[in-house]
Amino acid sequence: MPTTREMTEVFGFISVTVMLIAYSLEHRARVYVLLFAIGCACAAAYAAMIHSLPFAGVEAIWAVVALRRWRARRP
Repeated sequence: MPTTREMTEVFGFISVTVMLIAYSLEHRARVYVLLFAIGCACAAAYAAMIHSLPFAGVEAIWAVVALRRWRARRP
């Protein structure tokens, strides 16, 4: 059975992986900008879980920026 720490690390890894993939596909469709924002929000949550508040703050700001870009790209 995985420990809480291991599960937290998996969550962080998945969050950053989603961010990377979504960022690389943003030019293809608007939904990837939203996915990037969600990945940033998850990465911010992960950073808060590991008590890395500066990283959590930066990722939260990136999530807001990405949401604004997503809204701006409405058809």
